[in-house]
Amino acid sequence: MTGPLRDIEVKASGPPALTTVAVRHLALLGAETTAHPGPDGPGIVTVGGRLSAEIGWAMAAPAEEVSDEATAQAATGVAHVHGRSTGTPRGLAVDYLTTACGVLAVQGVLAGLIGRARGAAVERLSTGVDLAGLLSVSQYLAAATADDEEGVAYAPGGPPFTTKDGVRFEVETLDAEVWAAFWHTLGAPDRLAASAWRSFQFRYATASSPLPDELHLLARSTDWYAIGQAAKESGASLCALRSLADRLHEPRPDAPWELSPTLPAGDLARSTAEIGRPLAGFTVLEAGRRIQAPLAAHLLGLLGADVVRIEPPGGDPLRGMPPTCGDLSARWLALNRGKSAVEIDIKSAAGRDELRDLAAGADVFVHNWAPGTAERLGLNDLSAVSPGLVYAYTSGWAGRLPGAPLGTDFMVQARTAVGEAVRPAGEPPAPALMTLLDVLGGLLGAEAVLAGLLLRERDGRGVRVDSSLLGAAETLTEPALRRLAHGLDPRMPTGFRHPCPTGDGWVAVADGCPDPGPLTGMTTAEAVETLRARGSRATAVTTDLTELPSDERFASVLTRDEHGAIAVPSPWRFA
Repeated sequence: MTGPLRDIEVKASGPPALTTVAVRHLALLGAETTAHPGPDGPGIVTVGGRLSAEIGWAMAAPAEEVSDEATAQAATGVAHVHGRSTGTPRGLAVDYLTTACGVLAVQGVLAGLIGRARGAAVERLSTGVDLAGLLSVSQYLAAATADDEEGVAYAPGGPPFTTKDGVRFEVETLDAEVWAAFWHTLGAPDRLAASAWRSFQFRYATASSPLPDELHLLARSTDWYAIGQAAKESGASLCALRSLADRLHEPRPDAPWELSPTLPAGDLARSTAEIGRPLAGFTVLEAGRRIQAPLAAHLLGLLGADVVRIEPPGGDPLRGMPPTCGDLSARWLALNRGKSAVEIDIKSAAGRDELRDLAAGADVFVHNWAPGTAERLGLNDLSAVSPGLVYAYTSGWAGRLPGAPLGTDFMVQARTAVGEAVRPAGEPPAPALMTLLDVLGGLLGAEAVLAGLLLRERDGRGVRVDSSLLGAAETLTEPALRRLAHGLDPRMPTGFRHPCPTGDGWVAVADGCPDPGPLTGMTTAEAVETLRARGSRATAVTTDLTELPSDERFASVLTRDEHGAIAVPSPWRFA
């Protein structure tokens, strides 16, 4: 494939931590890249001498509050959400937010180029790591500040489980009966398994899952073979946690997405873009569920596209998931506000024809249906009704791992050693209960769609784009695997990005700063002031998302929508 950025020169300067991901992805899309690393200031990426992107640590928060990955995770609530499963705030041992911000920067560049092709004089854009953090916790923040209570209380605990012979594993099912049957086969009382289901089911929403100790004890008294037999009998999906060493020798493609041109597009409608809304006039048709595809479409909507959701008869059942604002789920609003919706029964021939009619007038169709669903319904190729369509499939495994388990966030984390990479040395590997891959997978899905739209703009052909949670995992673990390939320890040292307790909260220091020592005799404000006086960069850790809208670091950018739900800001500024 000839990339959408072929023959375009990209120059980058500034801290590599801010520019590396963006430069790599722009190169994978065909750009000729040159990097001039510098220690300070924002990252600047100049594209073809016509468009520049600024990537900063703090675009919403004061610069002294967010100055690197550690302080960004602490301030925006990422460390709090990740730490729910252990009971104390914990920073991720991977550069999650700078990775996400790099992808956002590429999205902004691609959208800016599309806007320029449609008449908008886009010259500059900016994004920030703190904005990536707010986007990453947007669902958790919306739920915490909703009108009513959370469906399940937060408490430490959750998978993975460990067998008698030392195998750490994840179990997955979306069916309460399968969950109960799995544990019943292992000898658990039916009431015990049933009591744990709601906590297990809601771990995607709450980032915690306080399961009964009896289930963990039962797993520890059973060997891996018997666990596997129970899964076969019940229909549950299992995945033993893989290590980074296991992953090092498995084949991995260079890019986290794949673009494949289809048919000549014919005469495309030439909408007029706006500087702040470079996708104005584009129509995105989304048949998404949960997070990955809805987030991808949400980002395209923030860039100006009209997004139309395809929902089943009766509407998306997640609209009513607690907690709510008014009569709508706060979490659902975080990903779906501003979209219109059409109810279609895609299981019927008439419904599929209706979807095809909608696709005929759309620029993009994006879905994350289970593997084989689109093929079974005859909806895996819509080029006959819309030759210029960008058809986007955001999947779990991208069809690359035969015999793979269910392609959900935590199973992909387990299979790809994300569970080892996100925790420093001294901690047992365990997938994060924050939905890291669903969010990053949605970001990569939107990036792939924008690349497809630009390729269509340049070549006049429709494009099939494929992205996946597997690609997100590979993007996130790439630095650890690179260290391992060079004979270095792939994991960060013991205690890495562990915040320090104060008399009334927690403080995080930037990576590379000295150990601050005991701080429990000070308030958080006093500790931050003291550490800064010593020359350390430090910030208060957000430990209660309900307080974030009034936090002076972010109060100016967090708003409420017409339903009363908290809305995080768009992650880009165009000029």
